[in-house]
Amino acid sequence: MHSVTGEGRAFAALDAQSLGARLQEIPAVAERVGPDSSKWKIREVGDGNLNLVFIVEGPAGGVVVKQALPYVRLVGESWPLPLKRSFFEYHALIRQEARAGVGTVPAVYHFDERQALIVMEYLSPHVILRRRLIEGAMPPKIGRDLGLFCARTLFQGSDLCMPTRKRKEDLALFADNVELCDITENLVFTDPYFDAKMNRHTSPQLDAVVAELRADRDLKVEAQRMKHLFAAKAETLLHGDLHTGSVMVTDADTRVIDPEFAFYGPMAFDVGMLLANFWMSFFAQPGHERNGDRAEMREWLLGVAAEIWSVFRTEFARLWRTERTGILYAKSLFEDQEDALGSEQALNAMLAEIWTDLLGFAGVEVHRRILGLAHNADFETIEDPDLRANCERPALRFGRQIAVNRTRIHSIDEVNDLARIIAGEGA
Repeated sequence: MHSVTGEGRAFAALDAQSLGARLQEIPAVAERVGPDSSKWKIREVGDGNLNLVFIVEGPAGGVVVKQALPYVRLVGESWPLPLKRSFFEYHALIRQEARAGVGTVPAVYHFDERQALIVMEYLSPHVILRRRLIEGAMPPKIGRDLGLFCARTLFQGSDLCMPTRKRKEDLALFADNVELCDITENLVFTDPYFDAKMNRHTSPQLDAVVAELRADRDLKVEAQRMKHLFAAKAETLLHGDLHTGSVMVTDADTRVIDPEFAFYGPMAFDVGMLLANFWMSFFAQPGHERNGDRAEMREWLLGVAAEIWSVFRTEFARLWRTERTGILYAKSLFEDQEDALGSEQALNAMLAEIWTDLLGFAGVEVHRRILGLAHNADFETIEDPDLRANCERPALRFGRQIAVNRTRIHSIDEVNDLARIIAGEGA
């Protein structure tokens, strides 16, 4: 169980000095950390683009406290952002846990809407997945766990499963997450393809390929087609920002975090963004070979991408056959008429559409992470700019190929082979 508050004192950004007195008032925190805040150890650990994140430890245990700020932390007060994003994160977390199962996201202990503050489970000894991949680790369960998470949350948050009134109520609730959708709509789908103010890239090393991509009419049209889908296809509740920095792992456990970008959009979006980050990690590995060759690591990453898609397909099909209780593809038209083949035909058509669209989303995600405002650490931690550019350049070409040719690529093996070919051609 968790507690929720929405009234009380005006919003105030917390810090390690003021947090203890504030949290001591919350029974759910005192129960898990200890009643005396003078015995707590509090440290701010947020390294993301938007929020404050604190770890609070005491004699009884620990919690994580996440507080939204009224602006984009990466940029500062010149880019205001509403506090209500914590409201959407809270509602997304409790829905994801209900759909994907206990132990797939951090448990929520308390939510204070007025203070834009969520108290949740302290995941220890978990580490951000992206960091582990940069280090060369190969956590054994992530392919299966992430495939199941995507299939279960995306299927069960849609009209394939949910009661139609509940689904439409949820659609209306999350439709108010306008500002975070606006960030995605601009930073992901538009800004990388022109000289936007906040763009940055490894320069001058990538200048030529950047000019080539911005002059590529087919690519720009495809990116806008994907933006159209993102904006118009309110298909299911998405995580909205699913990448290897939104996953915490041990070898035995996988947790998905940070769903503050949650909204109703196309099923393919979460899967495409997630797979893109494994493909980017594949291209970044030569930049992290100080401790030896990473050929095995690169092949493992491609294998994880294939496993995520395979598990997703299998679990989505299982849910289709056992939990298809919504208004779409009614069993009265298929199974009840002893037309199982018709049901399978509809399932295969939906999976084929998700596959084609995820490639477009993945290609655009690769581009925005190299050319836009918010880069990822896979490339950014490569200190030598020439070496970094030699990893980023083939990744950009790969992103272009899968986005523009998405209707002509029919399997994950084809994509992985394309990645190998482009990487093998060198920078």
